[in-house]
Amino acid sequence: MVRSLLVGFALIAVLVPQLAHAVEMKDLRKPDDAWFTSDEGKRILENILTWQNADGGWPKDYDYNKKKGEAGAESAWEGVSTFDDYATYTETRLMARAHTLTKEQKYREAFERAIAMVLKSQYPSGGWPQRYPPPAPPDYGRFITFNDSAMARVVYLVRDVAEPDKEFAFVGDETRAKCRQAYDRAVDCILKMQIKQNGKPAGWCAQHDPETLAPAWGRTYEPPSINSSEGSEVVLLLMEIENADERVRAAVDGAAAWFERSKIPGKRMEMRTGDGVPGGKDRVLVDDPSAPPIWARFYDIETNEPIFMDRDGKRYPSMKDLPQERRVGYAWYSNNGNQVLEKYAQWKRRVGKTAGR
Repeated sequence: MVRSLLVGFALIAVLVPQLAHAVEMKDLRKPDDAWFTSDEGKRILENILTWQNADGGWPKDYDYNKKKGEAGAESAWEGVSTFDDYATYTETRLMARAHTLTKEQKYREAFERAIAMVLKSQYPSGGWPQRYPPPAPPDYGRFITFNDSAMARVVYLVRDVAEPDKEFAFVGDETRAKCRQAYDRAVDCILKMQIKQNGKPAGWCAQHDPETLAPAWGRTYEPPSINSSEGSEVVLLLMEIENADERVRAAVDGAAAWFERSKIPGKRMEMRTGDGVPGGKDRVLVDDPSAPPIWARFYDIETNEPIFMDRDGKRYPSMKDLPQERRVGYAWYSNNGNQVLEKYAQWKRRVGKTAGR
C-alpha cells in the first residue's frame, strides 16, 4: 500500500506540470493573418486583453480561452508579470500584429503598455529578470534569466521593434530608438556574461546575477554551470547580428568550440514504460552509434563534467543514479547543440575567419 502511494505521488509530481501547461502561450506564437480577424482569434485576443496586468505585462499559466475572473480561469501567477514560459513577449507580438491587421486602437494601447514595461524592466546591466518587478532575494526570479528562452526572446522582441518592418511599422520613432538602445545594452550584457573555461569563452548559465553578472542558482537542481539548452539559443541570437564586431565573433567562436568539445556521441534518450519499469515510467540513456550527438543540460564550470542534481541539491554522478522522479521529470539532455554547430558552419562561411579560435 505504501509503495503504491509513493508511486502515485511520483507520477503526480511528473504529470502536474504537464496539466498546468495544457493551454500554452507558445501555441499562439505564429498564427496566420486570417486568425486575427476570425471569430476564434477575436475571442482569444479579447480574453488575453483581460489578463494584461496594470504594469503592462502578463502572467503565465492562464487559460487564454477564458477571460480573467471567469470560473476555472484562475492562475497561480495572476497579477505577476513574467517572461517565463513564453509570457509577455508573446502577447506583445500578438497585440502588435492584431493592431496592424485590424487597426483597432485597443490592441495598439495594449502593445504600448507592454513595450513600456519591457523597457522599464531591463536592468542597468542590460539583462532582464524572469519576472517584474524583480522579487526580493533569495527568489531566483530576480536573476537575469536565459532559462526557458526568457532573456533571448525579449532581446529578439526589442530588436524587431527597433526595425521598421511591417509587424511594427506603426511604432513611433522614440519607442523604436529606446528599443534599439535596449538591444545594444542586452548584447553587451550577453557578451560580458559569457563564462570562460581555462581563459577561453565558453557558454552561459541559465541565470546570472543582475549586478555581478556571475552564474547563479536557479532551483535546487539548477546549479551555477554552463547550460547547453539555454546557451544554444544565445549563440543563435549572436549569429544573427549583422556586421558582427570582434567581440561578437570571439564569443560565437568560443561557444561553438565549447559545444564541439562537450558533445556526447553515440547516445540517445529513451522513455520506457510498463509494469517492470520503476514508477511505471523511466527515462534512460542508451547506446546508439547512429544517433546524432546530444549534450547534458548542465556542465561543471571548472571540469566541464555533466551535472545531475536532485530536488534537495544533492549531486549524482549520472542521470541513472538520480531518483526516478527527477530522471523522468526533467530534461537532462538535449540535442540543441546540433543546430548551433550546423548554423555555425554557415555563419563562418558568411563572416570568414575570426580571432578567438
